[in-house]
Amino acid sequence: MAAIWSILNMEEKHRITDNFVIHNFKKNQIIYAEKDQPKYLWCLMKGKVKLYKDGVGGRQQILRLYRPIQYFGYRAYFADEPYVSTAAAFEPSTLGTLPMELVKEMIDENRQLAWFFINELSRHLGGSDTKIVTLTQKHIRGRLAEALILMRDNYGYEDDGETLKIYMAREDLANLSNMTTSNAIRTLSAFAQEKILTVDGRRIKIINEDALRNISKYG
Repeated sequence: MAAIWSILNMEEKHRITDNFVIHNFKKNQIIYAEKDQPKYLWCLMKGKVKLYKDGVGGRQQILRLYRPIQYFGYRAYFADEPYVSTAAAFEPSTLGTLPMELVKEMIDENRQLAWFFINELSRHLGGSDTKIVTLTQKHIRGRLAEALILMRDNYGYEDDGETLKIYMAREDLANLSNMTTSNAIRTLSAFAQEKILTVDGRRIKIINEDALRNISKYG
């Protein structure tokens, strides 16, 4: 809760520690599902979480990837509506929850906390606007390159400084990039032939990040 912690007084910190509950999720376990009623502010403490929505024919579209420490699950509560997407653990993950009723009470008492959530929602809205353009105007190469850059920026590299610290199935990579799995596989192979990256199962090693960022930018 580090980002929120710094703007709370001692009494507010005690209220959080008294109500903060730890949850452990297995790989691919659903945290909350579309149409569920929002009850909690979720904080990812360890692991990785994906937010996705089922589209036409049951095909998933991954909307967002979360990393520690990030907060989610609150937008629907503020909008007074059920969840419009599903959150699931991408790998074994540890999360904490606070009841949204408590969060609302604290926002009423702490203007800085209100501005924290306004800032978070505004940044996510800006990111969503950018993603709409990416998914509707960029070619396949640009979409896949942007997805790989997103993974790099979110999770970083392993100790070798090249291998992405997230091991994503081709289907998930396709769902993140809004393309078919076969197109994702072909485009990855093309990037490998161009010596932009290497692929070993689910391990992707980026060996020319500048080239990948250029494809993402102009693709």
